Amino acid sequence: MSSTLLEVTRAGHEEVERLERLIVKDFQNEPPSSKDRLYQGHRVRHMIDTISSTTERLIEIYEDKDNARKDEIAALGGQTATGINVFSAFYDRLKEIREYHRKHPAARVVDANEEEEALLKEEPQIEFSGEEAFGRYLDLHELYNQYINSKFGEPIEYSAYLDVFSQPQKISRKLKLKLSRQYSEYMENLLAYLMYFFQRTEPLQDLDRIFSKVETEFEEQWADGKVKEWENEKQENGHLQDQLTLIDLDFYTTVEELTEVGPEKLKEALASLGLKTGGTVQQRAERLFLTKDTPLEKLDRKHFAKGSRGSVQNGAAAASQEVDNSKEIALLEAKVKKLCDLLNEAIERTKDNIVKKQALTYEEIEAEREEQEETQADTESDDDEQQIYNPLKLPMGWDGKPIPYWLYKLHGLGQEYKCEICGNYSYWGRRAFERHFKEWRHQHGMRCLGIPNTKNFNEITSIEEAKELWKRIQARQGVNKWRPDLEEEYEDREGNIYNKKTYTDLQRQGLI
Repeated sequence: MSSTLLEVTRAGHEEVERLERLIVKDFQNEPPSSKDRLYQGHRVRHMIDTISSTTERLIEIYEDKDNARKDEIAALGGQTATGINVFSAFYDRLKEIREYHRKHPAARVVDANEEEEALLKEEPQIEFSGEEAFGRYLDLHELYNQYINSKFGEPIEYSAYLDVFSQPQKISRKLKLKLSRQYSEYMENLLAYLMYFFQRTEPLQDLDRIFSKVETEFEEQWADGKVKEWENEKQENGHLQDQLTLIDLDFYTTVEELTEVGPEKLKEALASLGLKTGGTVQQRAERLFLTKDTPLEKLDRKHFAKGSRGSVQNGAAAASQEVDNSKEIALLEAKVKKLCDLLNEAIERTKDNIVKKQALTYEEIEAEREEQEETQADTESDDDEQQIYNPLKLPMGWDGKPIPYWLYKLHGLGQEYKCEICGNYSYWGRRAFERHFKEWRHQHGMRCLGIPNTKNFNEITSIEEAKELWKRIQARQGVNKWRPDLEEEYEDREGNIYNKKTYTDLQRQGLI
């Protein structure tokens, strides 16, 4: 029943109000994971776009450029070509309604609550590559290949490129390379990818408003010559005469003074202006001195080299075009910097992920990815169990719930014990502290100190105390050590008892 403009208007207002309620209801539900948060953002973005398009249609109806709405309102009042007839207008509308229901007898009334629930549970289709991991990381491999195969790029690793791409001022210090078409295409591709990634991961952000602010600030800085890495560009390209002329004629009052410059410099200056470069030094100086007070356009044609009459005009047009190109490239760099600032967290995650992947094998990477998917599924299914009220931050028991407070106090779990040998690791409670002397962390620390982990070193947590005790144990073992030369006994024929050292000495002397 949307055959009339008034019905279309009513349905449009109803649709806008329904979507606004849905947006509020969706935002009242806190998403449990980043994936659900992304789904929520895209759902809301789609509803906002629908509201915008519906509002534009309503504005067109209210503007009523073809007077269709005005005629329909007049027809409701019974105004016809023959006069006012209210009953005929009423019965015509009743006939139209009956005809509609006769043609659509099985029209089903949609339950608004069911439709809202279905919309709130909808999972929009979002395109992400495998490398992007559903918006967690950036996939810049194509841009990286374009960078390393270009004249302005460098043969660096992908991990190093992630530090460079967000800082265009570090890419190329040469203005000539930055003004090349290759660099311009690279910056356009980089900006397009960052915009596409930003729209997929941050659907509720208004990118047009962000860029309009960037462009406003850029125009002000460009006019003042304060754009970073482009401060001297206008001075380099803005004055054609200074760019083309190698000699400043304001410092010379006569031709004789100009001849002192030398033939080579005069030749270069004349060539840059498109004038003839032949002749003696005096003739060259006279020819160049003419340009001090006379514009190049009014000079006689005989002073110009063949085919170079319009070189100055062409040079001015080229310089102007170069200024425009440099401004466009500088604006691209400003937009890329702004997007990199907004995506800073994703860039840092990408760097960490690349470094981590370089240290893992393919099997380990696949196992980690499967584990992440399983843990994500577990967190989604156990959402209610995650929200456990634990204001005192008590340890969890075997059932996944905080232990009773009296048990916490009984075992002294609020008392902290630090062990320097374990790298200043903290143990909570006396029981955990006593048990840790036989665990791997303490054993590894003792092994690094070169000390055996025996019962003598229980309760010792300081490195200095452990070393001192080990020295005393070694000294005591040296005093009590059995020495065979002094303690081993020998007996002669007469029954006299000697130690080994004395017995061997007497035997050598032949006294025994």
